[in-house]
Amino acid sequence: MYYEVVEFSYLGEYKIQLKFKNGKSGRIDFIEYHRKGGIFSKFSDINFFKQVYINPEFGVLTWPGGIDIAPETIYSKATGEPLPDWIEIEE
Repeated sequence: MYYEVVEFSYLGEYKIQLKFKNGKSGRIDFIEYHRKGGIFSKFSDINFFKQVYINPEFGVLTWPGGIDIAPETIYSKATGEPLPDWIEIEE
């Protein structure tokens, strides 16, 4: 699937540069997730955030404890392409 992350590099603070299976790339500032709270409240510890890795089975950014963000969302935010029609956007 073209949403799969194949490479990433940590840029500092909450910023990550990403490369996807289809060759597209982009960067995301994940600070908004830190502010969402809930499971993402763990991101308030920057050392926890830096433990990000690519789940090899799904090609998605993952943090300890199985925390991840939908690959379609990551792809859209990094590339500027719209989300697929079947995704419901939270208001």
